[in-house]
Amino acid sequence: MITKKSPAQIEKMRAAGAVVARCLKEIAENIEPGKTTTLDIDKMAEELIEKYKATSSFKNYRGYPNTVCVAVNEEVVHGIPNDRALMPGDIVGIDLGAIVDGWHGDSAITVAVGGKASAEAMRLLRVTREALYTGIEAARPGNRLSDIGHAIQSYVEKNGYSVVRDLVGHGIGRSMHEDPHVPNYGRPGKGVRLEEGMTLAIEPMVNIGSYEVETLGDSWTVVTRDGSLSAHFEHTVAIRKDGPDILTIVPAEEALNING
Repeated sequence: MITKKSPAQIEKMRAAGAVVARCLKEIAENIEPGKTTTLDIDKMAEELIEKYKATSSFKNYRGYPNTVCVAVNEEVVHGIPNDRALMPGDIVGIDLGAIVDGWHGDSAITVAVGGKASAEAMRLLRVTREALYTGIEAARPGNRLSDIGHAIQSYVEKNGYSVVRDLVGHGIGRSMHEDPHVPNYGRPGKGVRLEEGMTLAIEPMVNIGSYEVETLGDSWTVVTRDGSLSAHFEHTVAIRKDGPDILTIVPAEEALNING
């Protein structure tokens, strides 16, 4: 069942989303090439979530052992943090969720370690991020659910990449995963009609090669079957009367203070 949220409830989700955005920003800024491990990222996430007086959405969720999911290079999502050091040229996906006052925020970024990677890897990051915003733009009242995925798929394939089929976005609110599933592919004009008050986690996962993936023996880490690079970006979005409202961002006035 899809639950629509009131404006007051959406503001509570925005508070959780702001925590997620702050954490991701600080983690990305503190990755040291050749030194930071994926487990260090997990420790940073745990400390930051506590600093902002939130709770992890992920830790112990369906048995997941860590605070954050970290995916490196050919890993798509759900990588379990370990002692692997991140090297210059790696790309690393960081997926984090936080709970504030019973409401969830969920977001993911993929960054180049040290700010540099191959030209193809950097293009993959750019296209995947742009695909996310293309999908978000379709999250408007009156559109159909599949319009989001169609927009993402069309943009990705126009740029020569593929969209993962086996994993999708989701509704979000008092639970991290709610109805509906939000595929990143499909024909337009299908599925439920989007309405004001719906809250969705939209999260394209894009591969340089084939869209086929497989899960490793740890039962969590998903990798590209052909070993090609993969990128993942995600935002929690509320559908408002005038269009999509991204909840997982740092408030504008705070961002000015951070950047200034």
